[in-house]
Amino acid sequence: MSKLLSGIRAEGSVVTHAVMPAPWTIRFADHAPLTMITVLRGGGTLRTPDGGSRPLAVGDTALVRGLQTFHLVSDGFRTPTDAADLKTHQDCRDGKPAEYEISCFTGDSACTAEELSGIHWGSEANATALMVGAYRTSARRNERLLHSLPPVLVVTDDFDTCGWIESAAASAVDQSAGSQAMVDRLLDWSLVCTLRTWFDQAGPAAPGWFRGLSDPIVGPALTAIHTTPGAPWTVATLAAESRVSRSLFAKRFTAVVGRPPLAYLTESRMHEAEELLTATDLTIAQIAKSLGYADPFGFSAAFKRHRGQSPTAFRATAA
Repeated sequence: MSKLLSGIRAEGSVVTHAVMPAPWTIRFADHAPLTMITVLRGGGTLRTPDGGSRPLAVGDTALVRGLQTFHLVSDGFRTPTDAADLKTHQDCRDGKPAEYEISCFTGDSACTAEELSGIHWGSEANATALMVGAYRTSARRNERLLHSLPPVLVVTDDFDTCGWIESAAASAVDQSAGSQAMVDRLLDWSLVCTLRTWFDQAGPAAPGWFRGLSDPIVGPALTAIHTTPGAPWTVATLAAESRVSRSLFAKRFTAVVGRPPLAYLTESRMHEAEELLTATDLTIAQIAKSLGYADPFGFSAAFKRHRGQSPTAFRATAA
């Protein structure tokens, strides 16, 4: 879990903390792989590109996965159909809703506290207060984590125990020394906590590798595979890690994880190979040896069988 989360970082984030009296709508146009929205006060409705909707209340954190534009609207507001008419910030005049757009990653957008001065800290009665973070990913292992998540997930937290988030973010917006680093790490902390909570609560919806980590039979084998993927693992040696018979281990592993032990081992090695091919300058022979293959030819054949192209071609395409 820690390995999959590593590399997802908030850098140069802007938390000017939207405090918005209704009616309002926010268009999220960053096309970020992952967007996190935490409701500190008030609430609204999340409108997704597929036409779905999810209510968000105080204490809720929503993670939205995917590159499509989506909206968050105040209760009772109908999402605009003409997205091109939305402006970065538009004051509410003549009873019309205030319209906002968040698109810090696109084009020449400059998302600074000054640019977003219309969204501010405050204590207006009956207003909605949000904290938003949009994340890029920096490694292929991050994609594996994202693909294990549903398009939208919502986790409810108890703000009686973490109400300090709002005051910490408010302090950072004051532009005091070190505030940028504090906001970035605050968002990272919130993301990790949200994902941990969702995985713990997901039950059957959680990916097999996560369910297996807490299984007394499967867990030791999974730990062994991910700690030393290059070891000469067999069903027998993995069963020995779990201290059960081969037959019991193979049956339990397949039932919990969703694939046989050696199939999972190969898949894990291929994920690790992708990371090494794109993030290091190791040779194909060095990568093959680190993943337990006797020679680069056997590794290349396995990689091409699972990924549809040779390691050399994959590296060139990624570059």
